[in-house]
Amino acid sequence: MKNNFFDVYYHNQNAHRFCYRSGDMVYEEAFLNGAFITQGWNSAGYPLDVLCGFPSYINHKRYAEPFAFNLEIDGESLDFGLDFVDYSINKTEENQECVITLKSTKKPVTLRVHTLIDGTQMLSRWLEVENTSESPLKVSRLSVLSGAIESLDDDALENAQSVNDVYSIGYFENDAWGNEGQFKWSALIPDIKIIDGRFGRDRFRHPLLFIRNNLTGNLWFSQIGFSGGYRYTLDYNARPDRCSSHLSFKAEITGHNPIYVIPPKGKFTTPVVYMGLVQGSLDDAINEMHSHIRKSVFVLPEAQGDEHLINCGMGAEHTMNIADSKAFIDQFALMGGEIFTIDAGWQCPPDEQTEWGRYNGSNLPNPDRYPNGIKELRDYAHSKGMKFGLWVDIENLGEDSDVYCEHPEWRSINAFGERSGKFLDMSNPEASKWAEKELSRIIEEYGLDLLRVDHNIDFTDYFGIRDTGYGIDECICIKHNEAVYKMYENLKKRFPHVIFENCAGGGGRTDLGMMKSFNHTWVSDWQKMPRSIAITNGMTMALPPEKVDRLFAGMGCHTMGSLDAHLRNTMLGHISLNVISPANAPINEKAIKFIRHSTDIYKSFIRPLLSESKIYHHTPDLHQEDCSVLEISAPDNTKGAITVINLFGTNEKNITVKPKGIDVSKEYKVTLDNDGYTYVISGEKLRRNGIAVDIKSSLSSELILYETIK
Repeated sequence: MKNNFFDVYYHNQNAHRFCYRSGDMVYEEAFLNGAFITQGWNSAGYPLDVLCGFPSYINHKRYAEPFAFNLEIDGESLDFGLDFVDYSINKTEENQECVITLKSTKKPVTLRVHTLIDGTQMLSRWLEVENTSESPLKVSRLSVLSGAIESLDDDALENAQSVNDVYSIGYFENDAWGNEGQFKWSALIPDIKIIDGRFGRDRFRHPLLFIRNNLTGNLWFSQIGFSGGYRYTLDYNARPDRCSSHLSFKAEITGHNPIYVIPPKGKFTTPVVYMGLVQGSLDDAINEMHSHIRKSVFVLPEAQGDEHLINCGMGAEHTMNIADSKAFIDQFALMGGEIFTIDAGWQCPPDEQTEWGRYNGSNLPNPDRYPNGIKELRDYAHSKGMKFGLWVDIENLGEDSDVYCEHPEWRSINAFGERSGKFLDMSNPEASKWAEKELSRIIEEYGLDLLRVDHNIDFTDYFGIRDTGYGIDECICIKHNEAVYKMYENLKKRFPHVIFENCAGGGGRTDLGMMKSFNHTWVSDWQKMPRSIAITNGMTMALPPEKVDRLFAGMGCHTMGSLDAHLRNTMLGHISLNVISPANAPINEKAIKFIRHSTDIYKSFIRPLLSESKIYHHTPDLHQEDCSVLEISAPDNTKGAITVINLFGTNEKNITVKPKGIDVSKEYKVTLDNDGYTYVISGEKLRRNGIAVDIKSSLSSELILYETIK
């Protein structure tokens, strides 16, 4: 039974203590001797002082930095030297938000610590830093959530053969383009472990972390909702000759210092950090995380349920002329497509579509390419029962656009004083005003049903330097992203019936800060097998599957692997389609029949599940596997779908898949899609014996459907 309990329990015994209880997760903090510190976690629902005379708080003196946040202003730490002012709690039927107000005795700063809980086993945490002075203040260090995670004594450690065996961490090991979502479990070795993204490393590693205690079953999970520089730091302090160990954590925002300048009498609201705890499996943690994200992060109105429509597109890989575009719309209609989107290249003259970067910022359909305007294709798509979408990369300016020449001051300047060749500095109010006005024009003038937003930059572009006007330079990263988030929030509210699709050179900006205003997102531009399978596997951990765009055909799909495997790699997320035949070539009817069969299954069986589905990663760490098994199920366990895809070098494989999203008390009809075989079996036998699957070769697949018999 789902536990929807949530409460913030405040008690003032020797210290101001706050116990956040949500589901079975418990997290506690205390204001003690001028500092706000972490006190510990519990995964069974118990407050840490449930035995009043024998509380189980973490001994903060064992940690150099037990502080629940790290904040440095003008080079001075505000982690301590604080006064407790007050707290407030706002509770609704959906959630509860606690705001703790602290005041620094060292700097003119009032600090408000916000925590939101909602019945899921994950919380949202952000800080509000108010400058109460008449002078600017420089933020040079910021960990939104930090402090002690867990201490273990000899009673626990005696069950471990080595301190190296106690903890494992799970994260995406690769930060480079085309390697998104490559999940890996690694042993946490006693030392300081840093996982960096977008500042110290490239931008294609989604900010996600799992910490598993292999002895107790505790599993912490976290995301940082920010599109700029971030860092997870784990300090595992243990030695073989010690009888105790101490684990602490930081979720940090990074960049050139100062990372933010707070103006006189101004306020700074930090990015949000999400943190949760379960005692259970990786999928228990993932499903709790998805529940929190759906309930408390993705709260803007969706596009009337259209966010799961099958999107189809063409871009610079094709000639993009009117005749070919109409032929492809016809082909997509046969495949079951529901939206036709024109990708990069529509601003370019004929035969120059691959030079689209030069024309960014013009945002006008080239009249030689579209002599009757781009609405001709919109109207044709509508005549075929399809919606119409258009690609834009608004935060880049090409050298052949008017705005590039007219406003060089809108492009960022790096730490060496060099002006960017293309990056639009949205921390400049005039630049951000232009970008929002231009996107509004594009949506309205071209009658868009869908807006695809790209973001093709080098990760170093995020960290330009700007003059604040106070004689202080600051890193633009935070203020740039604040402006980006605000722009898309405004646009989403202004155009609630338009579908907003995110893309950033593939998966370069999939974090929750960005995704709050988008219906779904590309998670990678890499579609070649077998790496594309690992990308789907990993990114459906980070984001609920309905938010994860995966492409069938195009971008190298045809170079390796079977047609069925490529398509099924998309079917438990949000399907996007490319063409399977040149515009002037006959269409393979067998292929079209299979694709239409599959998209019909998606529309009638899978798509209705997606928005509330649970997801199960049977093979989470594909480094250790020779096939991928991924499953979604209805929350009431009445139906579900499983994809099984062989990886490299596996050849013919016979495996048994035991569905996880079933009820052992029910009867199920099981369908094996390759041959269309169906049979009836009890949930108890499904759980115990599983489903036998035969796959004939590497990079081929099976689709399993199950549903209860009424």
